[in-house]
Amino acid sequence: MPINTLATATLFQNTLDKKAVQEAVTGWMDANAGQVLYNGGAEVKIPKMSIQGLGDYDRDNGYQKGGITLEYETRKMTQDRGRMFQLDPVDVNENNFVTTAASAMGEFQRMHVIPEIDAYRLSKIATEAITAEKAGMVEYGYTPGAESTSALRKVKEGIKAVREMGYNGSLLIHATSDFIMELELELAGKITVVTFSKGGINTQVPSVDGVPLISTPSNRMYTAIEIQDGKSVGQEAGGYKKGESAKNINFMVLPMTTPIAVTKQDVMRIFDPNVNQRLNAWQMDYRRFHDIWVLDNKLDSIYLSIKEAKG
Repeated sequence: MPINTLATATLFQNTLDKKAVQEAVTGWMDANAGQVLYNGGAEVKIPKMSIQGLGDYDRDNGYQKGGITLEYETRKMTQDRGRMFQLDPVDVNENNFVTTAASAMGEFQRMHVIPEIDAYRLSKIATEAITAEKAGMVEYGYTPGAESTSALRKVKEGIKAVREMGYNGSLLIHATSDFIMELELELAGKITVVTFSKGGINTQVPSVDGVPLISTPSNRMYTAIEIQDGKSVGQEAGGYKKGESAKNINFMVLPMTTPIAVTKQDVMRIFDPNVNQRLNAWQMDYRRFHDIWVLDNKLDSIYLSIKEAKG
């Protein structure tokens, strides 16, 4: 009896979306998209609210009338990525298709999709912070472990810089393992931990002044990346690589409300060998839209520590 490919595709889609948030080091950013409207495809609607400030109270006429404006700004997710996979029926039959396909797609997402989403998000945040040129928010030329440097002082300076800009809510730090190691060595086992929640999963992570440090692979901590199209000569493997003029990020401090990130898998399509017109094989079409935005009035909330010198 043929398997219900529609139900299987829906199950895969929901499961892979959940896993993308849970396994990505930047998965916490998706929580800010709670009020974003998404009805399929590449477009999302982001709410923008403006509220007037205080006015003088008049003892005769009472309160000054204030205004609240809520409007939705339509944004398009620029990252439209996908791959087609085929499984030969000799290697997989109807009974074990779901198990094999789930394993294959899960591994594909873990090894390729999630690292690319993380790298894209962090590089875009870094690019916008550098372009904004907010005074004191980008430091160049620091190598973790260098002589006469203090990792603890560096991260405290970053936290202070964001606080000085008026952001007193919850902050978060993305840091490379090299930087975190120097910090832990400097604190000699005295580093504190806090509970960090992402995608419904609570984990214990190191912290400084109550700010969680999220260990982030160094190959996702670039100021710019190049996206491979998967078809051009030299780009057949797809994925991403470090940008030609990109620099390495040591750590990044930002409020948890600053980035608005969205990742959505488009309707996943599965064709069994009897329907597939190209080959006698199971075919799975994987397509994912994603993007990230930092609103203009929050560009001063991002602090970057960059390894290389400026220029």
